[in-house]
Amino acid sequence: MAAAIRVQFIHGLAGTPQGAKAKLFSDHFTASTPAMNTKDFDSCIAVHEAEIAAFRPDVLVGSSFGGAVAVELLHRGAWTGPTLLLAQAAVHRGARTTLPNDRVVWVVHGTGDEVVDINDSRRLAQTGSPKLVRLIEVDDDHSLHAMVADGRLVDLVRDIATVAP
Repeated sequence: MAAAIRVQFIHGLAGTPQGAKAKLFSDHFTASTPAMNTKDFDSCIAVHEAEIAAFRPDVLVGSSFGGAVAVELLHRGAWTGPTLLLAQAAVHRGARTTLPNDRVVWVVHGTGDEVVDINDSRRLAQTGSPKLVRLIEVDDDHSLHAMVADGRLVDLVRDIATVAP
């Protein structure tokens, strides 16, 4: 039997460790969703940097604000593995607007997102290593409710876990 995929989830401003995505990941994977104070970006970085070292995930998933945290972790070299950014808000909140090279990063964004402009993800996905960065536009809202409900988000995590740089 294959080992369970280890997923570290970085929730967004409206998310929590008990939210729909966190529950989805814990139902399907060995998952960790640390609580964090989203009013303090630097403390969020520190929380997740420590969790990466302790938990040793296979995949890092950042949602909205959590996407900004994930992008910063990639730039600092705290995380180098496969990364799934969901309706990322790195560009929106004025954080890093590029992806580092040689990192597998898939950017998922709903075409019906009314919170974060999909063009932010389109711009971000044009950076990094072209063969490793993928933009996935879906017919969904900011929270990606449909992808959570129909299991596509679980499939994406499984798929990105198998990609090596």
